[in-house]
Amino acid sequence: MSRASLEKRPEEVQAMFDDVAPRYDVMNDILSMGQTRRWRKIVVDAVGAKRGQRVLDLAAGTGTSSEPYADAGIGVVACDFSQGMLKVGKRRRPDIDFVAGDATNLPFADNSFDASTISFGLRNVNEPKKALTEMLRVTKPGGTLVIAEFSHPTFAPFRTVYTEYLMRALPSVAQKISSNPTAYVYLAESIRAWPAQDGLASWIEDAGWESCRYRNLSGGIVAVHRATKPLA
Repeated sequence: MSRASLEKRPEEVQAMFDDVAPRYDVMNDILSMGQTRRWRKIVVDAVGAKRGQRVLDLAAGTGTSSEPYADAGIGVVACDFSQGMLKVGKRRRPDIDFVAGDATNLPFADNSFDASTISFGLRNVNEPKKALTEMLRVTKPGGTLVIAEFSHPTFAPFRTVYTEYLMRALPSVAQKISSNPTAYVYLAESIRAWPAQDGLASWIEDAGWESCRYRNLSGGIVAVHRATKPLA
């Protein structure tokens, strides 16, 4: 896979993530210049889960985004469709519940979780709007949705520089340190094809969530959207 759009073949995306799984977390830290850890902490704070609650961490990959919940004694399910990612995560954190699942057809009952979250994975789902509806289904009334996703820098000159970095520098860096540099060409293009902050907020509310707000991080490179499931 070398081209990206909002129409994706799940089997190709799954194979891509299976291939890059062993070095995925290292690559993320390098290419984000260490910002992923700060972004993850902001997501955890936005979720605001308490001990005794249950969190669905969708597109959890190797479980690095799930660890803060487990470490705090919060019940977390790390769900991903990449078996390669899940195997790496389970070897590293056998205490976390890793579940294989399709974001558009989640293997969980209605109203199962106090919060649902997905970080840097929604744009890789072939039907992201359906995934938003599924997350609504499995979240309890009054529960929380938090999405962290690459977005559109708010300062126009910087946006141009950032786009050039994505399309030129990122794949060349990946070629030196990744087993599958083509995957990072896809990832760069998927970021460019993704809707801006207000567009994603509209998708979230159209799926049935309410009171959607977002926070820009790193000048809009990343946006964290937060919404609530209606009580009735």
